[in-house]
Amino acid sequence: MKDKLKHNLFLHTAAILAALFIMLAVFAIGLFYYVFAIPEPEGLSLASWPEAFTDNFSFWIEEKDGAIGVRQIGVERLDEYGLWVQIIDENGQEIFAHKKPGRYPDSYSMAELIALSESGYENGNTVFVSSATVSDRTVNYIVGFPYSIGKYRLYYNGENLARLSPLAKKVVFFSACIIVLSAFAYAFWLSRNLQAIIGSIRNIAGNRYKPLKETGIFSGIYGSLNKMNSEIRHSEKIQQETDRIRTEWIANITHDLKTPLSPIKGYAELLTEDDSLAPQTVQDYGRILLKNVNHMEKLMNDLKLTYQLEAGAIPYAPREIRIVRFLKELVIDIANDPAFSKRIIELESDMPERTVAVDADLLRRAVENMIINALVHNPIDTKVRVSIGSAPEGGISISVADDGNGMEEAELSGLWNRYYRGTNTKERPEGSGLGLAIARQIITLHGGEITVKSSVGAGTEFIILLPAGAAAT
Repeated sequence: MKDKLKHNLFLHTAAILAALFIMLAVFAIGLFYYVFAIPEPEGLSLASWPEAFTDNFSFWIEEKDGAIGVRQIGVERLDEYGLWVQIIDENGQEIFAHKKPGRYPDSYSMAELIALSESGYENGNTVFVSSATVSDRTVNYIVGFPYSIGKYRLYYNGENLARLSPLAKKVVFFSACIIVLSAFAYAFWLSRNLQAIIGSIRNIAGNRYKPLKETGIFSGIYGSLNKMNSEIRHSEKIQQETDRIRTEWIANITHDLKTPLSPIKGYAELLTEDDSLAPQTVQDYGRILLKNVNHMEKLMNDLKLTYQLEAGAIPYAPREIRIVRFLKELVIDIANDPAFSKRIIELESDMPERTVAVDADLLRRAVENMIINALVHNPIDTKVRVSIGSAPEGGISISVADDGNGMEEAELSGLWNRYYRGTNTKERPEGSGLGLAIARQIITLHGGEITVKSSVGAGTEFIILLPAGAAAT
């Protein structure tokens, strides 16, 4: 199959070159006739025809009854081509004329005849002058042609040309052979390169591609193939990593859903099987059930929210809020949560109060996720600092920084993936692994961006930049 394809490719290239050669030859022939041919009743004739006709016209000049004139066949040929003739004697006087235009004189001097023989197209005619000997008399005659014909003479050394003629034929022959061989060599070379390119594309599809050297006239194509293969392999690697993380995330979600289900099931069985439980015990069991149900509900809500944000299906309802007060209330609410009552959370602001239009519920969710992420993934003595300030071009900057464990570069690269769950804590966090992904989607929805800086042992800082225009969204 490969040899057949290569053979067909070679023939196809050779056919194209042959077609181009034929087209070039036809074009050259057509151009030659366009430049060096003139129309006449029988079709196209070379532009040298009028001069040859004039020279041969002498055969039709005769003397009859002492008068010089033109044979009937000559007159017919003149009429057939729409030509005219004027015969001049030795003294320059007209002795015969046929359809001569009135603007030409009846007598000429020798200088005028010479000038006329070299003249170009004028008065609607190009004239040629020649001479003939009739009955020992020499006469000149003028033939007029209704065509614009250029008159140029070329002089050359006939002896040298005669010697060069055989050599010229050999040169032309060998040149033609070289051109043909070069064309087929080029076709073969081109077919090999095209075959290599086609094979490379096939190998890319079959994951068998080996990078090509980016040299020669096809270096750009080879470079593009190498780049395409690299990007495909990179995309496949990302896809494999995404599938792996998705699988792990599904396993984590499944485990996290089973974790609260176990106590829910156990305490529910106790409540249904033992009707002698004290009221206080029943309340304690109920609180445990409620806690685990709330945890399951949070997991499901996080999962729903991230896909709503990605699909643009969640309602976006911006309203004006005072941003400094908004963050202050958020920090107070988190600090008052019993789970974080012993943690250190500070709020700093270096700008006056500003009123902005944002979706307060979504923005609260984003900032809250980052604060809780900093608390959960760091030791208990870690200090979390929330600060707000002005950003360039009238924007707002919100920072959530901690002095905790920090993260390595490899961990930062997957931080915003919705399937990512932190790995730098000894205890398993009760989260969905969606917090930071949700935060980023929310900030993007507001037209802003979120970045992170971290260093192992020095802590982590998340920076939210909300543009000035986001308030008008």
